Amino acid sequence: MEKSLWREQILPFTALMGLLALATLAGDFLLHRLNLVWVGRYLGIPGTILIILSLVYSLRKRKYISSGNPKTLLTLHEIGAWLGSVMVLIHAGIHFNAILPWLATIAMGVNVISGMVGKLLLSRSRRHLQGQREHFQLRGLSQPEVEKALFWDAVTFDAMAKWRKVHIPIFIVFAVLALGHIISIILFWGWI
Repeated sequence: MEKSLWREQILPFTALMGLLALATLAGDFLLHRLNLVWVGRYLGIPGTILIILSLVYSLRKRKYISSGNPKTLLTLHEIGAWLGSVMVLIHAGIHFNAILPWLATIAMGVNVISGMVGKLLLSRSRRHLQGQREHFQLRGLSQPEVEKALFWDAVTFDAMAKWRKVHIPIFIVFAVLALGHIISIILFWGWI
């Protein structure tokens, strides 16, 4: 039986997204259970710092900085952005009192999803599609038969290949909304 792109690639991606949600819910539950809800209020700060530090990879990739191993920086980008997102999501919890935090959290969620699409799905999907193509060709199928057999996998891959067109603009929207939230907290929380 042939494995589909959906079962082999998208299901594991969905499981990792579920893990992100589970880590967020477990962290928020634990803080409430231990009567440490106030800690969640401050988790947004280290979470934001981790997300900002994860941008070093983007700077290196676009050659704004020249130091650092790109592969190592990519790993740090993925870990920092994921942990930072969990912290920010725990910070957000279910305690939204204004539209700006809601919008920033939604933009961050879309950005995390699009980043994970790039990381987890795109390269694996490309290899899967090529492997399936070679498999069908080895079985003696003609080129039109191969293309017909792989049609839905190819459509799925083409849709996923557009992830950067979402990832970078959504990050910019997230950054602007997060900055607006941070500025409003600084102004209205009485820190200055």
